[in-house]
Amino acid sequence: MKEEKICVVIGASHAGVNCAFALRREGWLGTIIIYDQDPETPYHRPPLSKSFLTTDNSVDQHLLMSLESYSKENIELRLGTTVTGINRKVKSIALNDGSKQTYDKLVLATGARALVPHIEGIENSKRIFYMRTAQDAFNIRKACQLSVSKRVVIIGGGYIGLESAASLRQLGAEVTVLERDHRLLSRVTAPEMSDYFLRLHTDKGIVIGLSKNVSAINTYVGYDSVICADGTQYHADMIVVGVGVTVNTSIAEKAGLQINNGISVDNRTQTSDEHIYAIGDCTNHFNAHYNKNIRLESVQNAVDQAKVAAKNICEQESCYDAIPWFWSDQYDVKLQMVGLSSGYTEALLRAEENDKASFSVWYFKEEELLAVDAVNSPKAYVLGSKFIKGHMKINKTILTNSDIPLRPSELIKKDSKTT
Repeated sequence: MKEEKICVVIGASHAGVNCAFALRREGWLGTIIIYDQDPETPYHRPPLSKSFLTTDNSVDQHLLMSLESYSKENIELRLGTTVTGINRKVKSIALNDGSKQTYDKLVLATGARALVPHIEGIENSKRIFYMRTAQDAFNIRKACQLSVSKRVVIIGGGYIGLESAASLRQLGAEVTVLERDHRLLSRVTAPEMSDYFLRLHTDKGIVIGLSKNVSAINTYVGYDSVICADGTQYHADMIVVGVGVTVNTSIAEKAGLQINNGISVDNRTQTSDEHIYAIGDCTNHFNAHYNKNIRLESVQNAVDQAKVAAKNICEQESCYDAIPWFWSDQYDVKLQMVGLSSGYTEALLRAEENDKASFSVWYFKEEELLAVDAVNSPKAYVLGSKFIKGHMKINKTILTNSDIPLRPSELIKKDSKTT
């Protein structure tokens, strides 16, 4: 009798769960086991800093798949379990209870964890919160509800920080956001977009502190004091830290896999070991469109890589070649982003004359369209995606003329070529 093959997935993230179900769709008949140290049934992470904070929803209302779905597809969930090591020679993993599990194929979907910054006194505070897991979000929501004065200081003016700020403000908190750079979202967007979100949050009553490098946190009875390098201080009943992530590569590194700002994978999502694949936030891959290696933190990347990995594990050749896209919800504003703007030489603003709440920023490197950020403008997002993927040349004069509707026939230059 032929021995049943085993595929082990480490990480019950968007990437890990989608890969497991994709394996079944692609014809994997053997055992599928998902391990994760989080005891919760796998859930959507984007709502944690948004609707999860502002409602009384439980994790069960944000599940990636129902428990019945795992049973139906014969996918084993081993939650609350930590994988401590990989033995590539015998193709097995070690677990925190001392047991081992063999595999034929292994998928690493280990994701990332919240970065703990080097701030004096941060380890002494009981009012520090991070935003990465459902338990984190629950703790923040509970602390805000229990706080009398609700003074919240958020360290970090990136997407997680601003989304959390918007949600906590809606809960009635007195919110201050401290960003060490000279503008919000400086590493991912143009000054025009930074200025827009600065106005959006200050109009809602949030205090934004720019060029504020937090150097220390002093703990007192009833509150903490957040101290910046310039001497300014902010009293807080709770502090939310959102300054980035640390990629979970330790078990891959210990196993001798190639690491480069993430687990290195090829366009098949295969690591330096032919029997091990890696997907999602933890991976570093070559993007053919931008001709460089990148590591992405996005649901889209996680899901797309999961499908590619599943096909290749099932011996159906597939290559990952997608244009990155992201989104962020803050109050009633939806920001949709497609492409990567790093290296742009020009950013053009497109304001929609018939809708003052809608606009977009188009990023160019000379004549090449690199990325589009669209605020309440799904059409700009959709067209931008098409133009970037097709390497189309855009008439910049028409693009910035709000009197002319956004139409491919008007925007694409006559000599534009697709590749």
